[in-house]
Amino acid sequence: MRAVLGSALLAAVMATGVIGAEPAERTVAVTFDDLPGPPAGLVSNDISALRENTARLLASFREHGVPVVGFVNEGKLVVDGEKAQDVASRTAVLKMWVDAGLELGNHTYSHMSLNKTPLDEFEADVIRGETVTRRLLAEEGRTLRYFRHPFLHVGLDIVKRRAFEAFLKARGYTVAPVTIDNDDYVYAAVYADALRRGDRAFASRVGADYVRYMKSVVAFAEGVSQGLTGRGIPQTLLLHANALNADFFGEVAASLKARGYRFVTLEAALQDEVYRHADTYVEDWGISWLHHWELSDGRKRSPSPDPPDWITKADKALRR
Repeated sequence: MRAVLGSALLAAVMATGVIGAEPAERTVAVTFDDLPGPPAGLVSNDISALRENTARLLASFREHGVPVVGFVNEGKLVVDGEKAQDVASRTAVLKMWVDAGLELGNHTYSHMSLNKTPLDEFEADVIRGETVTRRLLAEEGRTLRYFRHPFLHVGLDIVKRRAFEAFLKARGYTVAPVTIDNDDYVYAAVYADALRRGDRAFASRVGADYVRYMKSVVAFAEGVSQGLTGRGIPQTLLLHANALNADFFGEVAASLKARGYRFVTLEAALQDEVYRHADTYVEDWGISWLHHWELSDGRKRSPSPDPPDWITKADKALRR
């Protein structure tokens, strides 16, 4: 089933996730970026609020049995005007992930773009961003294994991309790909703003539409996977450690279970041969690996589901 799907068939696949047969067991590895928390997606970035946000996320993971990998920006442990004891307190919040039995990965220190940063500077930021994370993992007898590109930017030319991948391999990293990319951060900014303003009715509307949107994104990924490989694949989901997911990831997880998914480790997902697919993508956009593979195969990129206009307009208003 390697031909490009027709529009009617693609719609059917997105609705059911299968072509003419019962699907095999569906699996998904869940990853969270921007630990300990992205300020724009938090109601408050003070330490007590960050701790509470993290506790709600971890409770949701525990309830649904999700073995998350959390990707850390160690620069977020240092906030202007705070003291060394505050850095230690933010580090203790990060340690909550390890204490919960979850794995941490490197997302660079500063969340800079590989597309826009000279390679030597970017590599230095990777090294700077692993100090605390390596220590926290080592205290539990574990190693730092995974790297996630900020913005999913992998470089604008293949020489730079391959050189950076060789650097990562030499430092013991595996790149963490993404097949279920989405705009949760857009919803999250609007949601956090509504809560700061005390508009809980609007926040509830945002949260409910986020769960609906995520269902459409998962169905989309299933359809593209079928079009590329003729089968379902172990998916890799990217989300962010924001207030929206602290409150609604449980509903997203429940919807995945209802769709037949079992949560697996990132290590297990990456055993699938699909993650060895030819990948020569080096353009501007930070896009999912499904899109990498489409473009590497000479196909057109399938258009991903977007949030509705009322969400994108609210987000743009916040960024002015």
